[in-house]
Amino acid sequence: MKIYKTKDYDAMSLKAATILASQITLKPDSVLGLATGSSPVGMYKKLVEWYQTGNLDFSQIMSVNLDEYRGLSPDNEQSYRYFMNTHLFDHVNIRKECTHVPDGLTENPDQACEDYEALIESLGGVDIQVLGMGHNGHIGFNEPCSEFAKITHCVDLAPSTIEANKRFFESEADVPRQAYSMGIGTIMKAKKILLIVSGADKAETLYRALTGPVTPEVPASILQFHKEVYVVADEAAMSCFK
Repeated sequence: MKIYKTKDYDAMSLKAATILASQITLKPDSVLGLATGSSPVGMYKKLVEWYQTGNLDFSQIMSVNLDEYRGLSPDNEQSYRYFMNTHLFDHVNIRKECTHVPDGLTENPDQACEDYEALIESLGGVDIQVLGMGHNGHIGFNEPCSEFAKITHCVDLAPSTIEANKRFFESEADVPRQAYSMGIGTIMKAKKILLIVSGADKAETLYRALTGPVTPEVPASILQFHKEVYVVADEAAMSCFK
């Protein structure tokens, strides 16, 4: 595990973007595992800038996203497909048919999960998986629980996650109560993992995830067992490390 401590969110975003851009440059047909939320926004902004200046090419890239809310259509402004289009896909030369996000409107959730897992395998797996981390240590929508979820699954969102995400909706009642998420086993199959964390409010959880016991009560702690993890966190998020 390589840990990079940066001064602030902007420096964190730049470092994370550099790691992802290196992957794209060294393997132009990479399969990128992508994440949403506030953590990767700055990283995506830098990648778009480098594409627009001719320093990055997405034409052969394929992508799979970590998760999606159940019940939201791709054109819903709070869906993760909409997020990815807005922050990255609409601004670079990636082929939309090569970008994949779980289908939030599928009628059969079990089949949707099986199909998404099969899709990832058909692409040859993920070359580098981007992760943020929730206040409770969740990665993707893998919430603290009694055991690690192995594959893509439908998740009941924890109250703390609903609370954290309500700022994106008109009210808490509008926040979906379920989501589709890659499982911990799926995430751990990625060849490389890039974890980006910002803010003092996540400092204690990040410390527990990287130094404490590996437990499904802190889902991100499983990353201690992965062979190639890059952690990029700002000073505030690293404040519990001495």
